[in-house]
Amino acid sequence: MFISRRTKIILQRAAFFMMRDLLHCSRWLSIGWRKLIFAGAIVTMAGFVLHIWLLSQPVTVLSHSSLNGSIQLSESLNVARTEQFQHITATPIRNSSVQVIEKMRKRRRGEELKVIASPPLPPPATPPSRLQRHIWTLSSSEALVFAKREIQHAPVNIEDPELYAPVFQNVSVFKRSYELMEMILKVYVYHEGKRPIFHQPQLKGIYASEGWFMKLMEANSHFVTRDPGKAHLFYLPYSVYQLGRTLYKPNSHDIGSLANHLRDWVNFIAAKYPFWNRTHGSDHFFVACHDWGPYTTTSHKELKENAIKALCNADTSEGIFKAGHDVSLPETTIRTPRRPHRYIGARNRVSQRPILAFFAGFMHGRVRPILLKYWRKDEDMKIYGRLPVHVARNMSYIQHMKSSKYCICPMGFEVNSPRIVESIYYECVPVIIADNFVLPLSEVLDWSAFSIVVAEKDIPKLKEILLAIPLRKYLRMQANLKMVQKHFFWNPIPVKYDLFHMILHSIWVKRLSQIQDVQSL
Repeated sequence: MFISRRTKIILQRAAFFMMRDLLHCSRWLSIGWRKLIFAGAIVTMAGFVLHIWLLSQPVTVLSHSSLNGSIQLSESLNVARTEQFQHITATPIRNSSVQVIEKMRKRRRGEELKVIASPPLPPPATPPSRLQRHIWTLSSSEALVFAKREIQHAPVNIEDPELYAPVFQNVSVFKRSYELMEMILKVYVYHEGKRPIFHQPQLKGIYASEGWFMKLMEANSHFVTRDPGKAHLFYLPYSVYQLGRTLYKPNSHDIGSLANHLRDWVNFIAAKYPFWNRTHGSDHFFVACHDWGPYTTTSHKELKENAIKALCNADTSEGIFKAGHDVSLPETTIRTPRRPHRYIGARNRVSQRPILAFFAGFMHGRVRPILLKYWRKDEDMKIYGRLPVHVARNMSYIQHMKSSKYCICPMGFEVNSPRIVESIYYECVPVIIADNFVLPLSEVLDWSAFSIVVAEKDIPKLKEILLAIPLRKYLRMQANLKMVQKHFFWNPIPVKYDLFHMILHSIWVKRLSQIQDVQSL
């Protein structure tokens, strides 16, 4: 039953004239006012009930014809009314008890009221390009050879809206390599291994990089393949942090049991599948941010020598991490896993950075005591052990970083430090003091564009080195920090060029470096 607007107006006018005529009649017939009011109330109630009944009847919407044919649509009046007044639903009726109850229910779930709209139709699938169709015809090994040759002949790309060339070694090569990684790379993730050592990421703390990569890699649908025959890389999904928590005996100073556990697991994988033995582990990789990451490989020669190791502890002096073969992993401190960017923001301008250089931390390792010895009394620099309570009461650790031109990032027990990435977050130019340290993501990033590297022997000349940097150069480095930040962010859902993709790209580069013959195609 369809009721037009015109019909509703006619019914309302008829009720009005009826009441007017009834009033006139009452004057001529001497009807009492009490009887008149009673009769009017009955008429009004009857009209209201009729109005509600008419509105509750279903409405049939006429059919339409789309470009591809006819589609019959049948909707209720409520749906039609929602669509008709969708643009004013942001102003709720305050006296509606239904809406109040609904609002309270959604608040308990921690949600905000939202207008429910029909989801848009998905865009038509983009047909594969000629290049993509060609790649599909190649075997996994042929695709790697093809990719390496394409990267060697990468077209010059100076201006890109998503990439800032000054912070890269060669932005054209990186862009081409990244594009080919997205088109080609497939990773097989082993399902074997029990929690918590395997498949249980740690997402909080200073070792969170290995956990975040594990979480995002295992959940990825673009790069991960269930067919190992199509894989170019094989991921060993274990956490050194969880390995230590599970197997290490406190105060034993012996991590041999950890290395033996990994040795037995890799041998089990090699016995079950042919993929490890086929390449002796050279197309396998793992990601470890804990300081013990390199040392847990020592019981398995091929794991130590052949597998691609993505390590925060990227120290070339110990003979385990090999520059050119392995990947230096950024160490990131995550305080709130649900909001990894929570404590990042509100960075100060250069004019609001009165401190020349800042450091606070434990006095372990060979470098930090020397740093404190020479510079703890300098008025222009704030160099502490642990940040004193009376100092922290007036200015927190993060506020010190935001108020400093340079942030000192000395090694601790190992060469890596989470202060490097923290300095990038707060646009405080990092001063890295750690000999034999391969800087994170140095396959593609030009660290000289946004950081200072000082040799350990030059700590006594630290202030002189910093003051000798021209203001123009400092301003350029500090501006570059803002442009490089997005490459060091963890995102709950990975986005292009973020830290998950940058680490994976570095591993992809190391895999391509194993390809020798680029003339076979």
